[in-house]
Amino acid sequence: MPSKAPTADEMLRLDNQLCFAVYSASLAMTKLYKPLLDKLKLTYPQYLVMLVLWERDGLMVSELGERLSLDSGTLTPLLKRLEANGLVARIRDMADERRVHVSLSTAGRRLKARAATVPACLMAASQCSIEELVALTQQIQQLRDRVKAAA
Repeated sequence: MPSKAPTADEMLRLDNQLCFAVYSASLAMTKLYKPLLDKLKLTYPQYLVMLVLWERDGLMVSELGERLSLDSGTLTPLLKRLEANGLVARIRDMADERRVHVSLSTAGRRLKARAATVPACLMAASQCSIEELVALTQQIQQLRDRVKAAA
């Protein structure tokens, strides 16, 4: 038996909003990550930068920004802080000084081993299996891509 369509009032209830579910889940996730990242002396956005560089070192700032959906005005202060903390180096391109490459330092590469515990803490807190987390991540990425395309 098909379910009836929700009324306009039901559609405007906070608990029926996908945007609020995603937003509040993001807040909960950030709260979970904070003490873990404090031990690494990273903020959540800095952690995201490090994740990208651990995947592929030596990216240009523009490539990092594209990968993280961040503009250079947001990314530059993050990179300056990571550089001041000795985790990355920013190097101007010799052929085009407008282009800046970001490379991990030895300390930045070593930090990866310490950060390896972070995903396991998420798994434990979420009480999800790896398969469930992979499927959920794929669904959220698909939703993100569809919403970006529509915007």
